[in-house]
Amino acid sequence: MHNVWLIARREYVERIRTRGFLITTVMIPLIMGGFIFVSAFINSNSESVAHIAVVSSDTQLALDLQTELQQPRESRPRSVRQPRITVDAINAGTQSAQATRAILDRELDSGHIDGYLWITPPATPAEAKLARPTFTFTPRSSEQDYLRSTLAAALGTVLMRQQLAHRGIVASDADSLLQPVDVLAARAPHRQDRESAVVSVTILFFLMYFVIMLYGMNVARSIIEEKTSRIFEVLLATIRPEEMMAGKILGVGSVGLTQVGIWLTTALLLSAGSVAAHPGGQGVHVALSAAQIAYFFVYFILGYAFYSSIAAALGAMTNSEQELQQLNMFLVLPLVVCFATLMSILNYPDSTMARVLALVPPFTPLLMYLRVSLGHPTHAEIVASILLTSASIYAIVWVTSRIYRVGVLMYGKRPTLPELLRWLKYS
Repeated sequence: MHNVWLIARREYVERIRTRGFLITTVMIPLIMGGFIFVSAFINSNSESVAHIAVVSSDTQLALDLQTELQQPRESRPRSVRQPRITVDAINAGTQSAQATRAILDRELDSGHIDGYLWITPPATPAEAKLARPTFTFTPRSSEQDYLRSTLAAALGTVLMRQQLAHRGIVASDADSLLQPVDVLAARAPHRQDRESAVVSVTILFFLMYFVIMLYGMNVARSIIEEKTSRIFEVLLATIRPEEMMAGKILGVGSVGLTQVGIWLTTALLLSAGSVAAHPGGQGVHVALSAAQIAYFFVYFILGYAFYSSIAAALGAMTNSEQELQQLNMFLVLPLVVCFATLMSILNYPDSTMARVLALVPPFTPLLMYLRVSLGHPTHAEIVASILLTSASIYAIVWVTSRIYRVGVLMYGKRPTLPELLRWLKYS
């Protein structure tokens, strides 16, 4: 154990003193914080404007619709960011309909307006008592099609106000009747806001993903570097291969834990100020509970031990980084599967697929962490995931140590599968 500690200490001290470690440790939190602050500033100060035209022979209807669309929506939820709408009311009787449409189409093509609403009244006064006018909206592009629902809601309010006025209800009473009902959302007791949980867990998911990939591959690169410099031939005179492999895994893993600890501390400081920005402009408090942080480190250690043991075997089998790149798919594929199922598990953390995949050791560190944070896994599932992953790590370390014992002194061509089986048999 003393030799393992010496190797781990050497790996740890050498790596944290490098300029690359210091740069990534400092720059990534700065980049994350800068991105959050810039996003929050842009979303809080930017306001888009949609410009539309309303064409109608009923001047009063067009003006009422203009007023309804341009007035501020105090009842609109703050989380819903919609563009401010400016409206030009055009009297359809001033010139021919064909000429008016041609002008509006040119305005659309030039981008001066985002769409126009054409209101066609009933053909005869008798039909006017039985039918509403026909409303046709032409957006500039499919991206402005969201204006259709806004126009429909405003038209419904204007027409309802007109009908109430015809029945003798004064304008102030009509406005009072048409006020939207505001339903206050009460937060369920003892339950964390889901949006906050999704944001924080997604950040930790990607952090775990990249750190496992980075430091798992660093184990393999470290072995290749020392194979190339032939340092192994000196070290193996006094240290067993298994001790050297264990020291490298522990040393490099400790570097990863140090860096993750610094990043998590920074994330907690940022979340304390509630400065994370929602894509729609809503402020979101990125809350990290003590349980989330504890499970993060548990599954991070399991994931790192699992993948770094495989990486150690790959490093012992190869002689250069080019050869290592050809074999790193054994590390990447399980992580890619986790990434591919991310959205499904975020939306349905307790689905059958999520429960099954979270118990498969290559996927457990990432997917079970998502389930623990967002879903409702039983205590038996959590314990089973930890035990299954630990057993898999033990089996992989057993196999890797035998490959490592022989492969670390092998130079030349990459071993074939039969040769690997012979290594396992004779070592």
